[in-house]
Amino acid sequence: MKRKTARHTLTAAALLTLTLAGCGGGNGGGVSRILGGQSTIPLETFSAEQIYERGEFEMARAKDDDAAFYFGEVERLYPYSEWAKRGLIMQAFAYHKDKDYENSRASAQRFIDVYPTDEDAAYAQYLLALSYYDQIEDVGRDQGLTFQALQGLRTVIERYPDSEYASSAILKFDLAFDHLAGKEMEIGRYYLRRDHYTAAINRFRVVVEDFQTTTHTPEALHRLVEAYLSLGLNEEAQTAGAILGFNYKGTDWYEDSFKLLTGRGLELKAAGDGWLRQIYRQMLQGKWL
Repeated sequence: MKRKTARHTLTAAALLTLTLAGCGGGNGGGVSRILGGQSTIPLETFSAEQIYERGEFEMARAKDDDAAFYFGEVERLYPYSEWAKRGLIMQAFAYHKDKDYENSRASAQRFIDVYPTDEDAAYAQYLLALSYYDQIEDVGRDQGLTFQALQGLRTVIERYPDSEYASSAILKFDLAFDHLAGKEMEIGRYYLRRDHYTAAINRFRVVVEDFQTTTHTPEALHRLVEAYLSLGLNEEAQTAGAILGFNYKGTDWYEDSFKLLTGRGLELKAAGDGWLRQIYRQMLQGKWL
């Protein structure tokens, strides 16, 4: 959505609405107090534009929860009007600024449901994805929100590829994808430190097979070299080293694997017929990375 509507200078009608106090959702049945609290004015007496501009005013002074309330009142009092449509998308935006992600998501989804072909539907979908993305925690915590963010961002990319939000969604998708790979690496390292080599290999394999384009792949291959050597599975270790040498020869991970393997008199070459050998074949055929 173009943010120009949120930056409009307040008009004379908006100045009139400055008599409305920013009392947010506590107003109950749509009644707003005059500043000073001496009397009340029913919100219904104001036009949709006046209420909307009051919401803009509240956003301008960082009262995002109050802004969301007023934008919601536009939709409630003037449903299916042009101002109601604007109010709904701005309500989603205001809630997001206020870090009320659940309500932001609800407003964004309602906009998509009611106005699926509107030009701001792409922005609504982007906000919906951000409501998950902006809650992604560090790699040491549950990654359920990361999966949901990926799904939402993928929808933006696939459904609105020509929108102004597609490029940002692609960037965030890559970062969230990298985040998931980081979680697998953290668990794999945990197992490796405790000599649970098979469990560690399973985690590093996920990174190599499912997260090949992330920044964690070189380390995952090196950790596979370490784990396989510890198990005495030299051919698998050699193949992991060969993949490192083919794609990441300039990295420290390759140097570490080279020292490990050559220190045992082993070459960095594809050997055996395990899952890594298959990846090596695919890589040579240009089907991997």
